[in-house]
Amino acid sequence: DAALARLVEEGFAGRTEAATAWALEGWMREMGAEGASFDIIVAGGAHGALPHAVPRAEAIPADTLVVVDMGARRAGYASDCTRTLATGTLPAALEEAYAVCLEAQRAALAACRAGVLTKDLDSVARGVIAGAGLGDRFGHGLGHGVGLDIHERPWLRQEGGEVLQTGMVVTIEPGIYLEGVGGVRIEDLAIVADDGCEVLTRVPTDLTTTST
Repeated sequence: DAALARLVEEGFAGRTEAATAWALEGWMREMGAEGASFDIIVAGGAHGALPHAVPRAEAIPADTLVVVDMGARRAGYASDCTRTLATGTLPAALEEAYAVCLEAQRAALAACRAGVLTKDLDSVARGVIAGAGLGDRFGHGLGHGVGLDIHERPWLRQEGGEVLQTGMVVTIEPGIYLEGVGGVRIEDLAIVADDGCEVLTRVPTDLTTTST
């Protein structure tokens, strides 16, 4: 959270995607992490339409969205968080995509509790996105478990038949990807409880604009 908050405050400061990823890992280590829990994703503009984009040695463009997917490893455990940052005035398609993705993420968090089938939770977010006419732009599952490994059971996806149990730590990360335009993904870590879930990620999810 603190490393991502520093990026929001400082902006991209002329860094490339790759240099931003290196900076984020360095900041996490300075703050006590043992390292990144996976290869950090920083993808601006049309590159953000690739869910698993590899950071490039290219500058972050203005007036677009930048997907930043990162996590730290500490005391043997992994974390995972994604925020999508604006770098200026957005085209209407990206503004809409962000608003719909955020609505889907909030709906899924509200429905996350012990006893819910993982495929049903996926359907909550997927239904919001489909209702906005963007259903074919969400091409991966809603989330996954996190613990000693970055990807663990349960798998929150359309074909998932597992039942959420109290104490599970899962990601809630819907995404919308517009080929040739850009992408949005918003991801929080949450602990499943009997009566809901506790969100562990503290970085705000409202659309945030930072400098290039």
